[in-house]
Amino acid sequence: MSHTVSVAPLHGRAAELELGTAGNHVESCAQAEPSKPLVDDDDRPLRTGTLWTASAHIITAVIGSGVLSLAWGVAQLGWAAGPAVMALFAGVIYYTSTLLAECYRSGDPVFGPRNRTYIDAVRATLGESKERLCGAIQLSNLFGIGIGVSIAASVSMQAIRRAGCFHYKGHEDPCHASTSPYIAIFGVMQVVFSQIPDLDKVWWLSIVAAIMSFSYSTIGVSLGVVEIVANRELRGSLAGVIGAGAGVTLMQKVWRSLQAFGNIAFAYGFSIILLEIQDTIKSPPPSEANVMKKATAVSVAVTTVIYLLCGCVGYAAFGSTAPDNMLTGFGFYEPFWLLDVANAFVVVHLVGTYQVMTQPVFAYVERRAAAAWPGSALVRKRDVRVGRAVAFSVSPIRLAWRTSYVCVTTAVAMLLPFFGSVVGFIGAVSFWPLTVYFPVEMYIARRRVPRGSTRWLLLHALSAGCLVVSVAAAAGSIAGVVEELRAHNPFCWSC
Repeated sequence: MSHTVSVAPLHGRAAELELGTAGNHVESCAQAEPSKPLVDDDDRPLRTGTLWTASAHIITAVIGSGVLSLAWGVAQLGWAAGPAVMALFAGVIYYTSTLLAECYRSGDPVFGPRNRTYIDAVRATLGESKERLCGAIQLSNLFGIGIGVSIAASVSMQAIRRAGCFHYKGHEDPCHASTSPYIAIFGVMQVVFSQIPDLDKVWWLSIVAAIMSFSYSTIGVSLGVVEIVANRELRGSLAGVIGAGAGVTLMQKVWRSLQAFGNIAFAYGFSIILLEIQDTIKSPPPSEANVMKKATAVSVAVTTVIYLLCGCVGYAAFGSTAPDNMLTGFGFYEPFWLLDVANAFVVVHLVGTYQVMTQPVFAYVERRAAAAWPGSALVRKRDVRVGRAVAFSVSPIRLAWRTSYVCVTTAVAMLLPFFGSVVGFIGAVSFWPLTVYFPVEMYIARRRVPRGSTRWLLLHALSAGCLVVSVAAAAGSIAGVVEELRAHNPFCWSC
């Protein structure tokens, strides 16, 4: 409402007083109204994630230790099945990830309640019994991935030392070096980085890690191309490694092929933390589900191209002798400094991978602790500043819990430093339940897909087929672990 005021000279002072009073009233009202905090619809700090930060998180989680074993995987399967299996896994992962992305909000895809974690989505859609099952599988697999990442990082650090040894002492020198001290060093680094508050605050580490992954993948592919040129031929066969000449019996061929399935599944395993990554994306519009689907498409396309290059170039370069870790199996000896650079990039990348994969575990336990002991000194956060720029919010339970978790994964990694077999087993065990079964069941429940309909039958056929693959791959990987345990001494640091 507007007012027209006519002020005569005789009433000028009164008009000034009236206008001044009105101005003060407006000003006092403005001061009295508190400024709204920067929070989202669930009263959590404003999310700032985008398509590109979500893609960086996925690439950080996916490209890493898994990509290094793909040349070995293609060698077991051969030119006919190797690339086809990678493309098949990529298609399955992408499809089921789009189903899972729709589960971030219950009801309305824009304004519905958020399911901030995979476990929250299962509880909201399938009930508490399935939630407990999902929680046990997801957390145990994230724990296993932490072990696998620790092993992979230690192997790369060990390779840096061995590359220098081979360069100066010759290729005939065994240059023995244990991975145990390097696993311990990696564990110390993770104790420090694990105090980062949550996944939303680790975006910068994911971007650095993604850059590292592109760098060492490029180096690996380039060295493979140089090896192919030097050999003047493309090695390998349609059927892969088999026969007396390769020293592989038919039964060993079966077990190794199944383990290769597990390795490829591990290389694509990010569904386990997809909703946790989606929870970092800023609020609509567009909806978080649409952004996540695009991020998944970008990430799966990029990783598949890199995987095909690394796997196929590695197999073409080494044939049946392709190592289970392309940068550390020493198919390459020179230039040794370039191998050192590539393996250093791997270590930096795996520092980020460990954090992306373990932050959901940290957050789950800390939320349970905060709910169990509200207001307790154990969960009360205190700001700790390191220098001028870096500040952490730390509670006693966070410090103790995260440090203990890292110490346990480090200790188990020292006992089982078998890169290929452990990676294959983790990938096989987590693939079916977390990548296929729960996303399919939640999609059927949310969309109310009629039982017995064509879509219902096709979705269950996909789930059943992936279960068979998962069980078979787990069996092959267990056989590999048993075989390697016979020759392993976990207490020898110089072996």
